[in-house]
Amino acid sequence: MLMSQNNIGTPVAIVITGLMISLGLYFGLQGVPGLSNGGAVAGVVGGTGSAGTDTGVATPIPQPTQPSVTTISVDDDPVLGDPNAPVTVIEFSDYECPFCQRSYNDMLPLLKKEYIDTGLVKLVFRDFPLSFHEPKATEEAIAANCAREQGGDAMYFKYHDAIFDKTLSNGAGPSESLTQLATDLGLDPGAFDACLANNDYAAEVQKDVADGNAGFVGGTPTYYVGASTDSGEIEAEIIVGAVPYTSIKPVIESYLPR
Repeated sequence: MLMSQNNIGTPVAIVITGLMISLGLYFGLQGVPGLSNGGAVAGVVGGTGSAGTDTGVATPIPQPTQPSVTTISVDDDPVLGDPNAPVTVIEFSDYECPFCQRSYNDMLPLLKKEYIDTGLVKLVFRDFPLSFHEPKATEEAIAANCAREQGGDAMYFKYHDAIFDKTLSNGAGPSESLTQLATDLGLDPGAFDACLANNDYAAEVQKDVADGNAGFVGGTPTYYVGASTDSGEIEAEIIVGAVPYTSIKPVIESYLPR
């Protein structure tokens, strides 16, 4: 059976077209950095590596690394436990952070039972409200300080517990008003409302945020664990996130006196 001239011409045209495309690709790739020598393009789209950001930069921008140890102040913030405990744990937290709420529910009870209630650890709570949880996060931080004004550190932590027990988190807050939470704890609602209205503790909250930024807080919760001192500062190991109790326990143990 003979093949016609038209049938012969079709595969020849296909071969020629394929050869032209291959040559075009070869010479075109000579101008692409990292491909002319057979390598891959360096970096990622969006050189900062930030989610949702596309800068079109091929080379990644180095990010500052968080140190594992830093000096951090206890400031004048509320203390849970014996003020003279040999180990200090400083927590930077956000009342509207769901991971902080998880840590409150899962890790804090174990920490309290084994170390805080036995006089080995004092927990210092510092505020670090995140912008995307505002305005509730700062309002609640101020409210807890207003509770402390009436009842000291013990009342602060009762109010702290009430918020974490009842908040819907992620900026939604509790279904009850902040004043109702205070009233439920036996606080004077008039004095409490006056404290809230005057924004008396806004500067205190911002001081915590500034110290947290200086201490490399990148998110909440962030913990600092170190030996207690009389200077108001500790040299501390940094633990980031709603870690399991088994992650913070060996760090605490390493600072206990032998």
